[in-house]
Amino acid sequence: MDIVFIKQLQVDTVIGVYDWEKTIKQRLLLDITLAADQRAAANSDDIRLTLDYAVIAEKVTALITAQPIELIETVAERVAQLLLQEFATSRVDITVSKPGAVAQAQTVGVQIIRYAAGANS
Repeated sequence: MDIVFIKQLQVDTVIGVYDWEKTIKQRLLLDITLAADQRAAANSDDIRLTLDYAVIAEKVTALITAQPIELIETVAERVAQLLLQEFATSRVDITVSKPGAVAQAQTVGVQIIRYAAGANS
């Protein structure tokens, strides 16, 4: 299986459970990995046959910034569901990091893996 990925997609959005967090934008960093056979795109040199990472980044950013979210777990799940529904991928691996959320750590985050219906897990 082939992999298309986006590393460290930066999204500034309202995220958090504390009252003060709901009044500011904070940066999230996303690593997105999508599994899909890319041979047809490679053989034809046709972007319409691949997973267009520019379109993926746009849609993910729009989803995350559409409304305030409290948990990065919710962000990861929503992004995974969007990608599985709108793109020809059998598996998504999403990592959402929230730099600066814990003073003693560079970043904290969550990583999830989700499969399309009928895909091998």
